[in-house]
Amino acid sequence: MPSGAEWIIVLVIVLVVFGGSQLPKVARNLGKAQSELKKGLAEGAAEADAADDSSKS
Repeated sequence: MPSGAEWIIVLVIVLVVFGGSQLPKVARNLGKAQSELKKGLAEGAAEADAADDSSKS
C-alpha cells in the first residue's frame, strides 16, 4: 500500500499528464465507469441467482 509521500508523487504526475483543466472530466468519467461496473455486477448476480432458482425447480 502506498504511503502518503507516494500518493503525492502520483498526484503530481497525474497533474502533469492530464493538466488541471482535464482532471474534473477524468474524475467524472471514472465515477461513471465505476457506477456502470457496479450496475453490471449487480445485474450479473441477479441473472446468476435467477438461473440457480430456475435450475433447482
